[in-house]
Amino acid sequence: MVGRRPPEQPSVAIVTDSTASLPEGAAERWGIGVVPLDVVVDGERHVEGVDLAPAELLEALTAGAKVSTSQPPPAAFAAAYARAAASGATEIVSLHLSGELSGTVRAARLAAETASVPVHVVDSRAVAMALGFAVLDAARFSVGPSAAGAPAPSAGPLGSARSWWRGRGRAAPGLPTGTDVAERGRAVAESARVWFLVDSLDHLRRGGRLSMSAAAIGIVLGLRPILTLQDGGIDVVEKVRTRRAARDRLVALAVEDVARRPAARVAVHHLGQPDLANALAAELTAATGAQIVEVAVCESSAVLAAHAGPGLLAIVVAG
Repeated sequence: MVGRRPPEQPSVAIVTDSTASLPEGAAERWGIGVVPLDVVVDGERHVEGVDLAPAELLEALTAGAKVSTSQPPPAAFAAAYARAAASGATEIVSLHLSGELSGTVRAARLAAETASVPVHVVDSRAVAMALGFAVLDAARFSVGPSAAGAPAPSAGPLGSARSWWRGRGRAAPGLPTGTDVAERGRAVAESARVWFLVDSLDHLRRGGRLSMSAAAIGIVLGLRPILTLQDGGIDVVEKVRTRRAARDRLVALAVEDVARRPAARVAVHHLGQPDLANALAAELTAATGAQIVEVAVCESSAVLAAHAGPGLLAIVVAG
């Protein structure tokens, strides 16, 4: 009897949105599709990462420009999914920022309904590198758990795990399915913690991302709140008198969290403050030693900056 031909190994493509704030070159290196959000400055629409840089947005915010954002239309995700399928993907995992903060994940789900291959849409309930670490881990995991630590080629089909292994002269070793990869990304996002500071809570309040009562802590009482993501939304963790004290407490919270993990990945986000962000990253590394296995210093995405405003400084810790 002739044996049945084994099914084609899955090839899982990864798609995310620009709020993941991935380190420079990471999307290209791992073949990740990034769908940009829109930023509207004084009525003029810009596409994040295409015609609006964080530095340009910072200048506009400092000048008092009226800034708002909007999620990509379903057609933008449909186009990303079509590109992934055309490049050989048999499944797609689409990980996005918290549905509590944006309708982006809803637009992705609408596009997934008509995609030519199965699309697993994940509401990470996270943002910035809390989402970014989940995206990168999913991309590494999609080429096989034993290859997760090896760099993927910068060229080649989007998410083409079979091609990655074939190029190394080996057969794909039972690659994870889209469901496996989606769950891996979700788990990493759930493990992440985010703390951040801003100069003013006005931007978050006006954008509806922070309640009036929470915003009043800083606006009326003149305190420096340390903010976090809680159940996918923004909440106040602590209230500190000065920005310097708030920065110190930001680092202390991250150090305490890293100490509870066997290994941790850390990202420091900033808006126009690279020297300060690098100093905080160095301070974290010195305080935690070998427990931190990966450190990234990334400028905030323009969309996050639009809601947080000038002075944004954030630390992300993930497992």
